[in-house]
Amino acid sequence: MAEHNDLGKEGEDLVAQFLADKGFRILNRNWRYGKDELDIVAETDTHLVFVEVKTRSNIIFGEPEEAVTKKKQRFLIRAANAYIEKNNCTKEARFDIISVILPSHPPHINHIQDAFYPTL
Repeated sequence: MAEHNDLGKEGEDLVAQFLADKGFRILNRNWRYGKDELDIVAETDTHLVFVEVKTRSNIIFGEPEEAVTKKKQRFLIRAANAYIEKNNCTKEARFDIISVILPSHPPHINHIQDAFYPTL
């Protein structure tokens, strides 16, 4: 596996634990719909949460969350709609972005709730 893939997996593992520690229930990781992928699908008592994880080794090219472009958001929304339909989900859905900077000690984790909203 390429080094950037290892970094991404390490970031996703950290975020899954971070969310679990905050009381989220992890439903799926790396859920695919065609070419689209949802990094983490979790739930709280009130929400179904689609989490996009962005991990970087530094911020030379900007904050990791800046990589979630409008185009990427459309892919996430399409996959989330498929997930909701396939699993008959009834909770209110939201999209969070969690950025991770590694290998800082401790890792820098930035959780952005309701990072974007689906548009028509």
